[in-house]
Amino acid sequence: MQSTFSGPVFVVRDNIDTDQIIPAQFLNLIPTIAEEYEKLGSYALWGLPEALYPTRFVKEGALDTDYPIVIAGRNFGCGSSREHAPIAMGSANCQAVVAESYARIFFRNCVATGELYPIETADRLCEIFKTGDLATIDIDANTIRHEGTGKVYGLKPLGEVRPVVDAGGIFDYARQTGMIPQKA
Repeated sequence: MQSTFSGPVFVVRDNIDTDQIIPAQFLNLIPTIAEEYEKLGSYALWGLPEALYPTRFVKEGALDTDYPIVIAGRNFGCGSSREHAPIAMGSANCQAVVAESYARIFFRNCVATGELYPIETADRLCEIFKTGDLATIDIDANTIRHEGTGKVYGLKPLGEVRPVVDAGGIFDYARQTGMIPQKA
């Protein structure tokens, strides 16, 4: 499995809720249908207020983001329990969210769906990084490097979460480890 992710970051602040991650009007899209899964990604972080976030996570008319890494403050993914939130971000080709803390349900949905890595940090990175800054995450070393300054910040280990996300989610992990039978 991939252990490093590099690219420009998209920076958000505290209390980004699931309505901001994927607004309710797009919850009728069914992620198990390939075309609808792709379309879901085009609406990732669509609910962020433009006054605070003038740069869009996914450009108008695009399906994928230019930002494989999201850096957030505290309580990322709060609000309603919708697995569409990490699925939309993963569909848009986001690989990881680095936040000070997560709403428990969003964190669990990241693990269950295997769409992206929910990585925690003790540092307030949303005040250090700016949208568009280049970063490299090394999951094995538990670090994120700000490529512009060369400064390296520590990340909390993913622990038991990592093999589940590596496998593609809880059901794929259960199949790979023999907990449930392989698909026929």
